[in-house]
Amino acid sequence: MKILFLTPYPQGEAPSQRFRFEQYLPALRERGIEYAERSFLDLPTWRVLYKPGHTATKIWGIVKGFGRRLAVLPAVPAYDYVFIHREVTPIGPPIFEWIISKVLGKKIIYDFDDAIWMALTSKHNQMAAIVKWHSKVADICRWSYKVSCGNDFLCEYARQYNSRVVLNPTTIDTVHLHNRTKQQATDRVILGWTGTHSNIVYLATLMPVLRRLEEKYDFTFRVISNQDPQLELKSFDYLPWRKATEIDDLATFNVGVMPLEEQVSPLSLGKCGFKALQYMSLGIPAVASPVGVNTKIVTDGVDGFLCKDEEEWYQALARLIEDAQLRQRMGANAQRTVRERYSVVANTENFVRLFSADYQPASVAVAPAHA
Repeated sequence: MKILFLTPYPQGEAPSQRFRFEQYLPALRERGIEYAERSFLDLPTWRVLYKPGHTATKIWGIVKGFGRRLAVLPAVPAYDYVFIHREVTPIGPPIFEWIISKVLGKKIIYDFDDAIWMALTSKHNQMAAIVKWHSKVADICRWSYKVSCGNDFLCEYARQYNSRVVLNPTTIDTVHLHNRTKQQATDRVILGWTGTHSNIVYLATLMPVLRRLEEKYDFTFRVISNQDPQLELKSFDYLPWRKATEIDDLATFNVGVMPLEEQVSPLSLGKCGFKALQYMSLGIPAVASPVGVNTKIVTDGVDGFLCKDEEEWYQALARLIEDAQLRQRMGANAQRTVRERYSVVANTENFVRLFSADYQPASVAVAPAHA
């Protein structure tokens, strides 16, 4: 069997690619499956893509990306499956997807882990949002052999257009990467959040809570991101995200937070709980908004807390700041949850079955790991 992976970003760089499928590549190789990964963007373009300016580099990078897509088309017939993560091209209609499916007759495995049919703009990408052609997601679902989605909400969307939808959760490599355990008896408590610049907006809901906590407790609120949010907090500390130190930096957290918007929207329901999974895999209890998949990942009061309003956030974080034994106990439960339900080891066979005639319908619920 031969599989062609068509991706937006260079290999090994983007979290969505690393944790959706790249960490399964060794399992494919062990089974004698050949594969190739071809990205739209090259590394120089990727490194400036979300930075202001660099307009000429971005435009030239996109032009080169279309050139690479044209160059790969002659090779497509040699592959049994074409795995498309999010889209073949970041802008424009799904011309390449149509050619691959309808002209070349290839089986597409279409994978996404966000509500990518919804427009999400920032001051740096407003023009790009206009030409992204979000409606193409439905078309690609229709043309695909199978659709691989990161949570039940995304599966429900995909089922409108394709009956062969597989729930393929975002998972954590607990053997080679997230393979350590946080020891909670530390001199200083660090509450932490990690994510990209596009998700920093969700921290706004926590600001009143953190200011209240600062009045009573001495702690650090650490943000790991590709951009400094410059939060107006006494406790604020920023670490730039670096792949080389990713796990070391996360392991400084005693508690990880994952707030989402108070008014539930398709954008928040489309989230696959990756932040919570990262924290929990390292034995760090997660405190999260009870939105979408978070309610299945986190068991309230067991391996973390689910908080729907300011008072619940305050009480949960205060308890965890005060009680190292509670953090240790919840962290151990959290680590068990990830290893049993959201690890590469637990999900490998489900992923490999994407490339077969077998069809396992998307699950509507995941049994809790703890009684």
